Amino acid sequence: MERVITYIDGYNLYYGLRSKGWKRFYWLNVQALAKQFLKPNQTLVMTRYFTTVVKQPEDKRRRQAVFLDALKTLPNFQIYYGHFLSETIVCRRCGHTYTTYHEKMTDVNISVEVMADASKNNFDTALLISADSDLAGVVAKVKNLFHPKRVIAVFPPGRTSFALKQASSGVLHIGHVELSKSMFPEQVIESDGVVLRRPIQWK
Repeated sequence: MERVITYIDGYNLYYGLRSKGWKRFYWLNVQALAKQFLKPNQTLVMTRYFTTVVKQPEDKRRRQAVFLDALKTLPNFQIYYGHFLSETIVCRRCGHTYTTYHEKMTDVNISVEVMADASKNNFDTALLISADSDLAGVVAKVKNLFHPKRVIAVFPPGRTSFALKQASSGVLHIGHVELSKSMFPEQVIESDGVVLRRPIQWK
C-alpha cells in the first residue's frame, strides 16, 4: 500500500469554510476528510494539523478548545501550534487606534514537517490541505529532491493558489460532498470519559 501523510493548514481550511458560510462544517473530523481523497491502493499513516490557539474573544477560544480536544481523540494524529503576532493600527482619517492579529509560523511548521517526513521516507504521497502560496517552495523542493514522492494540493472551499497548483503533483478540491461525509458525531468522548459536545453556534 502507498503511504500517505496529510498536512492540514487549519486556518486556511477554516477561512475557506467561513467564506462559504458553512459553519455547520466547523465540527469537522479532518482525518476523515483526508481519507475521502485516498485511492484504493493508499493508506493514511499520519495526519498533521497546524493551527494557532485563539486567545480572545473568550467564547471563540472555548469553541476552538473543544474542537482541538475532539481532534486529539483521533489516532495517528498530531497538532502543531503557531502563534498570533499583534499589530497596532492607527486610522489616518480619525486617529482611532485598534489592534489586529496575524497568524505566524504555520507555513514554516508545515514546511519543516513535510521536509522531515520526506527525508525520513515516511510517505510516498503527501496530501497538503491548504491554498497558501507560501508553501509552493517546499512542495517543489520535495518533488525535486525526493522523486518519485508526490505532493497533492487539496484546496479548501473557495480557495486556490496558482503557485501551489504549478508546484504540486496534482490538485484536488474540497467540496460539500466530502465535508458532509466527514463530520464528528454530535458528541465525542475522550479517553477519560469526558464528553465533548458540538458548539451550538456550529449547527
